[in-house]
Amino acid sequence: MKHAVHFGAGNIGRGFIGEILFKNGFNIDFVDVNNQIIHALNEKSKYEIEIAQEGQPRIEIANVAGINSKEHPEQVIEAIQKSDIITTAIGPNILPFIAELLAKGIEARRAAGNTQALDVMACENMIGGSQFLYQEVKKHLSPEGLTFAENYIGFPNAAVDRIVPAQSHEDPLFVVVEPFNEWVVETKRLKNPDLRLEDVHYEEDLEPFIERKLFSVNSGHATSAYIGAHYGAKTILEALQNPDIKSQIEAVLAEIRSLLIAKWNFDKKELENYHKVIIERFENPFIVDEVSRVARTPIRKLGYNERFIRPIRELKERGLSYENLLKTVGYAFDYRDVNDEESVRLGELLAKQSVKDVVIQVTGLDDQELIDQIVEYI
Repeated sequence: MKHAVHFGAGNIGRGFIGEILFKNGFNIDFVDVNNQIIHALNEKSKYEIEIAQEGQPRIEIANVAGINSKEHPEQVIEAIQKSDIITTAIGPNILPFIAELLAKGIEARRAAGNTQALDVMACENMIGGSQFLYQEVKKHLSPEGLTFAENYIGFPNAAVDRIVPAQSHEDPLFVVVEPFNEWVVETKRLKNPDLRLEDVHYEEDLEPFIERKLFSVNSGHATSAYIGAHYGAKTILEALQNPDIKSQIEAVLAEIRSLLIAKWNFDKKELENYHKVIIERFENPFIVDEVSRVARTPIRKLGYNERFIRPIRELKERGLSYENLLKTVGYAFDYRDVNDEESVRLGELLAKQSVKDVVIQVTGLDDQELIDQIVEYI
């Protein structure tokens, strides 16, 4: 049986990546530091996911195990040495922390003479996630290990999309996911092109698809959350039930469409349908997605290359409208949640410094005109 190592045994790892890998006939080692999850995986060797739709069907995912990377790093290295594919769903900020372990696994493959081509796919909400991870891994490789990696280890970028809300169940492994899912992998960086996963799309150039997803789903989702929070909504569904909020989200997506069409020549009608489906996904009555989950870490989400500032910059460069995105950025700067460290820090920054200085610090912008435009909305 084929063997997969997946970093991140959270809801997305189990509820999306794990499902696809299982359907493709893999034994899966989930790597995490959450002892409760790891223990449950090893105790049961299986778990259930529920699809958030009419009838709420359930799917059993079997042939799974867990490794605590903090307590048993040697087991992770051994698993990597034998693996046929490696995936991650741990969050962009955590990728550097697994790089050394991945490097040791690659060195172990070299030492064992395992020249089977292996692909490492970072399934994160970021552009160029796998290549970013590779740059981090390279810091921990010997010269021989680096040569080995260049020959046998691929880091193809990936785009993934499935809404998995924050949730808590008596069974710590059980997870509810939306019906929609999309996983796209770039082919040009694959080292093992013969290993094709069913239900995964493969594209030569991934960038248009990553940007379509990040600028549409992630920008749209975060817009729903920040505007929803402003209006007092507690869930994304509640936010979408407010016609004023829904029309503002649609206006943001219209600006995003104008950018994607201008930059990548997407078909206008197809993109309109894609955005219509996104709104329908946000309105799924079987999913309770808290505004606080989607709105968390506003400082990261207001970053220079993130879901708001990047499309705004690129729209401005092309002389296209971005007024509704600016409004959303204003709501994001105003967002406060005492349980979210970044939103608290953002409030403290705004209390101590001028709004303009905080905008420059958080967004990384040096375009004075754009900085002033953002300041007007805060």
